[in-house]
Amino acid sequence: MALLSNQEGLAEWLPGRLAEEKRIITVIGDAILDGWWDGLIERFCREAPAPVVQVKRRDFAPGGAANTAVNLAALGVQVRFVSIIGQDQAGQQLKELLSEAGVDVANMLAHPDMTTTTKFRVSSAGQVMLRLDDEAGNVPSDALDQLAEKISGALQGSHAVIVCDYGAGTLEGPVQDALLAVLGPEDAGKAAAGTESSRRGGMLVVVDAHHPERWAGLRPDLATPNAQEAARLVGVELPGGVARCPFVEAHAEQLLAASGAAAVVVTLDRDGTLTVRKDRDGSTATHRTWARPETEKQASGAGDTFVAALALARSAGLPLTTSVDLAQAAADVVVHRPGTSVCSTEELSRHLREFADTALTAGELAKQVQAHRQEGRRIVLTNGCFDVLHRGHTRYLNQAKQLGDVLVVALNSDSSVRRLKGPDRPVNHESDRAAVIAALSCVDHVTVFDTPTPIPLIEILQPDVYAKGGDYTPEMLAETEAVERYGGTVTILDYVPEHSTTAVLQRIRSTGEPTNH
Repeated sequence: MALLSNQEGLAEWLPGRLAEEKRIITVIGDAILDGWWDGLIERFCREAPAPVVQVKRRDFAPGGAANTAVNLAALGVQVRFVSIIGQDQAGQQLKELLSEAGVDVANMLAHPDMTTTTKFRVSSAGQVMLRLDDEAGNVPSDALDQLAEKISGALQGSHAVIVCDYGAGTLEGPVQDALLAVLGPEDAGKAAAGTESSRRGGMLVVVDAHHPERWAGLRPDLATPNAQEAARLVGVELPGGVARCPFVEAHAEQLLAASGAAAVVVTLDRDGTLTVRKDRDGSTATHRTWARPETEKQASGAGDTFVAALALARSAGLPLTTSVDLAQAAADVVVHRPGTSVCSTEELSRHLREFADTALTAGELAKQVQAHRQEGRRIVLTNGCFDVLHRGHTRYLNQAKQLGDVLVVALNSDSSVRRLKGPDRPVNHESDRAAVIAALSCVDHVTVFDTPTPIPLIEILQPDVYAKGGDYTPEMLAETEAVERYGGTVTILDYVPEHSTTAVLQRIRSTGEPTNH
């Protein structure tokens, strides 16, 4: 089903539409009970120079793979959770929390010789002082055998499976063998060619693992390592202080080969994410997202939220770039809250709705730009109609963002689009276009202009870089003289002719649906 009829981007209605899809997703992996104990510190203990925390509040939440499961449930997914816990108080509490969240726990195995993994954080005044970990240790072999027998049934009818392997032992031995038997390629030839197994039946396979190479034999659709895990995956040490995005891009081919995945989404915490995959012509394509972090909150589990939203969107048929952008938006919701949290359908819609009225006037924008300059940030300006957003647009805006620190997008007004494109355009009103563009993580500010060219806006803002996409040269642009007059730079970005708006509209009119990428 094509969920994006005329905007390949983020809109407030999208999370609701995804929830209506009623996708079935199975999560298999290491379960954790997270604890957040908060209190007051008024003195130090006599035995050692350590603060005494008078605990005033105890909160508990599913963690690890269990957090991924509850995030999916909060987004309207029918979730099946497969894991091993102990027959202890923590295991019982974790199971109850999952059931209350609407997660199917029929395939959770409670074993008498297991200790449920717990991670309790002790905090005061918003600052985590200590974390207490009680880990499961070795998982009993008979527990692994019993869990392996549940795999095939748990996957029956699922639209997607997320393998959450954090090294706690749940996915060892017979469990890993069972997953490879059910989901892996039928033969090595198909694996080498990246051909989906008929046994998989179109099921999306996502690997979220500390060591993704363990699951290369699955030929997963997506692997989601963080920067350190990506570095280990290609057998190198990530140098301290190194720019992580260029590092990932330089090792893109190795990441894809070592993980066996069709696409690798490297999560970079405050720096967002970088997706690498093979394009249709065999070249390596990348897509970047930028996080909107919150420095004062002690948040945990945003990566689980990201993986959950990514799996839902991709399993529903959304383009990979749109799926990653939506997942970034979901992660941005939870990092603004303390503790282990989830992002619901309503919260994600509300977050996207906040971008609906974000188009600034030229005067407002000039004040924002001035403030950015005082912080030493480099300003990039680009402009266009952006009527029917497609992959060519998002790739272009990603490239523009990487030319500086702050990306400003100037949209042609509705009347301006009609003058340029004809009486049947724009398809989307300027307020809708502004909201969709503003929701992209690479975009910092949006404005609308009605003049024949953006030269008046350029003269007001004086961006460090004016970026333009297309088969132009700087000499062909009327804006070049205005930019160079104050010492700015004009940069021409890659032209992607096969992704023109006209072509997308022709597909919509002829088939009723755009082509997803």
